[in-house]
Amino acid sequence: MLIYPNSSCLLVVDIQEKLAPAIHECETVVANARWLVEVAKLANVPILTSEQYPKGLGRTVKELRDVLPEDSYMEKLHFSCMSDPGCNEKINSIRPNQVVIVGMESHVCVLQTAIQIKQQAREVFVVADCVSSRNPADKAMALERMRHCGIHIVTKEMVGFEWIQTAGTDQFREFSINYAR
Repeated sequence: MLIYPNSSCLLVVDIQEKLAPAIHECETVVANARWLVEVAKLANVPILTSEQYPKGLGRTVKELRDVLPEDSYMEKLHFSCMSDPGCNEKINSIRPNQVVIVGMESHVCVLQTAIQIKQQAREVFVVADCVSSRNPADKAMALERMRHCGIHIVTKEMVGFEWIQTAGTDQFREFSINYAR
């Protein structure tokens, strides 16, 4: 099944200042997530951003704050966005049939959020090159578990090309010049 820009949203989960330095391959994950945020904006895909206890873990990293919409932020205490009433309400308010997820940590907040969104009968896509954990083994097990739960494991380029859909358009030209590598 393909990811459609008019029926999906991008959910950025907890890529925060005090957590990021401990995450395996953090710089790559942040750069890839930023790339996908920029493509989502190009494709007019709604973007939501969760922050797990920002008083303790800090805000979303600056590299992403620079490109994320100001109205996209959701503060939470639950590990799963869907267990937090405010996040759940904001996500459901845009009624996405498909949710594309990037973030940290793969085996905690990303995993729990993805499973609970899947339980709401939505299609869930976790972007493997835009998620990580402190321990690479935790990421690997989380991706395996999510796959067994019927969650699609994809790459940023898969998502980007599916959101753009068509060559020969102004949108595709901008994508191919600025984002397709």
